[in-house]
Amino acid sequence: QVQLVESGGGLVQAGGSLRLSCVASRSISSVNGMGWYRQSPGKQRELVALMTVSDFTNYADSVKGRFTISRDRVKNTVYLQMNNLKPEDTAVYYCNGLPESPWYRSGYWGQGTQVTVAS
Repeated sequence: QVQLVESGGGLVQAGGSLRLSCVASRSISSVNGMGWYRQSPGKQRELVALMTVSDFTNYADSVKGRFTISRDRVKNTVYLQMNNLKPEDTAVYYCNGLPESPWYRSGYWGQGTQVTVAS
C-alpha cells in the first residue's frame, strides 16, 4: 500500500503564497496521474488540481490561475504552488492518485496538511 506524506501548510494572510509537497512511497509514474484534494469542515473532499502521466493539468474553477501543480518523478513528489490565497482556500490539503486510480480506490489517505488563510 502506498504511503503519502503531505507537508508545507501553515497560516498565511490573504494574498500570500504557500507551496505544498507530497512524497509518495511508491513511484508516482505507476498511476495514471496525481491530484491535490482539499476538505474543509462540513464539506466533502474536492479535487482542486490534477496532473496526468502525459503532463495534462486541470484545475477547479475556484483555484484556476492561482494554483499550479507540478511533480518530480525522481523524488516521487508532487507539489502545489498556491498564490494569491483567499480565506475560502482554508482546508486540509491531501494528495492522492486520480479518482480512477488504485491508490485512490484503496481508500488510503495521508494525514494531510492544514492551510489556513486569514483575512
